[in-house]
Parts: sequence; C-alpha cells; structure tokens
Amino acid sequence: MQNKDKNYIWLVVIHIFLGVLIYLTPIIVSQIYGYLIILAGVIILIKSQNKKNEVLYICAYIVGSEVFLRMTYGNPSHEFAKYSVFIFLLFGIVYSGFSKYALPYWFFLLILIPGVIIANETLDLNVEFRKKIIFNLSGPICLGLATIYTFGKRISMNEMGNILLMMGLPIISTAAYVNLYAPNIKEVLTGTGSNEFLSGGFGPNQVATIFGLGMFIFFTRLILYSRTKIMFVINIVIAFYISYRGFLTFSRGGMLTGFGMIAVFIFFMYINSAYRGRVKLNYLIVIIIAAMSVTWIYTSEQTGGLINKRYANKNAHGIEKSDVLTGRGTLAEDEIEMFLENPFFGVGVAKGTDIRTEKMGYVAASHDEITRMLAEHGSLGIIGLMILFFTPIIYFLGNKQNLYLFCFLVFWFLTINHAAMRTASPSFIYALSMLKVRFDDEEVALYRK
Repeated sequence: MQNKDKNYIWLVVIHIFLGVLIYLTPIIVSQIYGYLIILAGVIILIKSQNKKNEVLYICAYIVGSEVFLRMTYGNPSHEFAKYSVFIFLLFGIVYSGFSKYALPYWFFLLILIPGVIIANETLDLNVEFRKKIIFNLSGPICLGLATIYTFGKRISMNEMGNILLMMGLPIISTAAYVNLYAPNIKEVLTGTGSNEFLSGGFGPNQVATIFGLGMFIFFTRLILYSRTKIMFVINIVIAFYISYRGFLTFSRGGMLTGFGMIAVFIFFMYINSAYRGRVKLNYLIVIIIAAMSVTWIYTSEQTGGLINKRYANKNAHGIEKSDVLTGRGTLAEDEIEMFLENPFFGVGVAKGTDIRTEKMGYVAASHDEITRMLAEHGSLGIIGLMILFFTPIIYFLGNKQNLYLFCFLVFWFLTINHAAMRTASPSFIYALSMLKVRFDDEEVALYRK
C-alpha cells in the first residue's frame, strides 16, 4: 500500500473518531476543535504565505465543518464560519493578489450597498439592526470575496480533488456523530416530514445539504482517485453511508442537489474522456447506480417505506401533500410581490423579514436567495444575479478543463433556492468554479481526449 493511501485511511479514521469523541464529550471538545481549525489555519497561512493556495484548503475545511460545529455548539457565533472564510480569503488576496478580470465581482459587492442604505432608513432601529444586516449579507459578501480570490487562479485537477477532500473529511465526522445521536431510527420516525432527531438535533435542511455535498465528493473520489481495490472499497462505503444518513434527514433539497451534481459530473467526464476512459467510466456508472439503489432500498427498509412517501410528496398515510415546496413557495411569492411594489432599489436588506413578520404574525426568514435579492435589492438584485449566472458560463469557454465547474454551479443554484445562503458552502463552492484547472496527473490524464 502506498503512503498516500495510508495517509488517506488515517485521515478517514481520525475523523470518524472525532465524530465519536464529540458525541461522548459534547460542547467542550467541539469548541476546542473549532478553535484549533482557525489556529491551525492561521499558522499554515503565515508559514506558507499562501504560495500554493493554502487558503483554499483552509477555507474548504471550515466550510465542511460548519454544520457539524453548529450542531455541536462548537462555533462562538452562528455566522462564524462565514466570517472566518472571508477573513482568510482577504489575507489570501493580500498574499497572492487577484485578477483584474474579477471586476464583475467587485461590482457585485458594490450593488449590495444601496440595499443597506435603504435598510438604514426603513428598519426599526430598536431591533438588532447590525445582526439583521449581517445575517442577510454575510453569504453574498462571502461569495464576492471568495470569487475575487479564485478568479483565474491556476490549480491542477489533483489539487482540486484535495481541496474537495478537505471539505469532505469533516462531513465524515458529521455522519459518525449523527449515527450515534439517533441509533434507533424507527423509534423517532413519526411521519414523512423533515426529521431533526435524525439530523443530529439540528436543522435537517442544512444537514441534508452538507450530506448531499459529501455524497458528491466521495462518489467523485470513487471515479477519479480509487487507484487500488482497498481505496475503491473505502470510498464507496463512505459515499454509501453519507448518502444513507442524508436520506434519513427526510430533507430532500440537499440530497437532490447531490444527485444533480453527480449526474452533471459524469456527463462532463464522459464527453471529455478518451475511449479507454469511457470504458472505465461505463463500469463505474453501473457500480454507482447499483450502490445508490442498494442505499435507497436499505433506507426504505429501515424507515418502513416512509422515505418513499417523502420523496413522492406524500404523508405517512400515502396521501399526497398539497404543498410540494413545504411553505417556501409562499415566501417566494411574497418576495416577488415586494419586488413588484419596489422595483428599483427594493425594500432594503432584511426588511423583507420584517414585512412578513407583520403580515403573518411570526418570523419567517427567506429560504430563496434569488427572490430575496429581488425583494431587498430590486433591479440591482437582478443585475447582481445576472453577474453570478453568466460570468461562470462565459468563463467556461476558456476553462473547459474544469470538469467540476457546472457541478459547482448546480450546487450553488439549487442550494440557494431551498436553503438561501444560510451556510458558507454555496458561496465557497461557487467560487471554486472560477479556478483555472489543468490536467497534470497521470491517473486523471486517462480522461483527456
């Protein structure tokens, strides 16, 4: 066994153990773990001066651990991961600079300012004004800074795989923790709604989102980096188990996003492969389909068939639910109505939540970043969204070796449609689409035409 494979196995084992340890000694160990991530990141960045884009590995690990630290109370504040990511990326920009062609993303950040000015005039200043603004803008600001840093930076396909691995390792810890949190599945299943207990006592939407991302990461490692039988088995077991735990959250958005990413990745792998690579890929596609089928059948058996009803939008009695979007559609309609009433500059950052609270009598934060941008930023929000949609697509014309590019865009777009930008993951994943990827690894070169 090669040293590289041994190191990989050790990393997996350590992160499984970490999930177990944090379950057995909650909060204290989780907080130590959270601070150690930041401390280690600072030391690595200062020592390396970001000569090999170390900041991307640091931020990837922070993004992968964000939901885990939230559910185990390891973060000093709810938005800590986003703050950490854009502070590290600011230092990355200081060390490594940025491309002059990243101008659209500077403009995107400027577009956000009028919404803050309007909010200053319209929001009740007796409320926690600063927290409301930061909650709504931390995601877009994180995206803007991350993309300014990554725009045009050159990395190898192998380095991209390592960045994603750094994101995937804490997701293994999350799966281990969630497994111990709810060992007896049938005792806690009461219906087909999203299940917080099976999500580690945390929001199923966010947990499913990170598990869907983890599923994608380890299935792509199965395709690209399983050089030996033992590595193949390890990667397929990890991908299988993360998928299983993701299904058990009963939250569909994150898992469907993961499937979408895998489908897009396989498509681009296939059209960019030489004949020999396509033959290998055909076998792997069959194995992946078989693995996912087994995962689904096993999950169905463990849930007494409730998971089938959940994805068919039915309740526990098999009756179809009237609202497939579980209330998100109503929120989106309200935000579109706000945009139509305030089409130029919108209602102001965070004002949308206040308007809904007055209307409905309870706090209902947006789940859709697209309609939130329209409602709170008006026509400037449309311009901002157009920048985010079209810049990567135009960039792809000169960046066709980044096989991940459209996978990352799928993750960003689908995630902000069902979970807004609650976590740092859509911002950072979007930014990775703007990296300039090159093939220089013999194992990966098999797939080049």
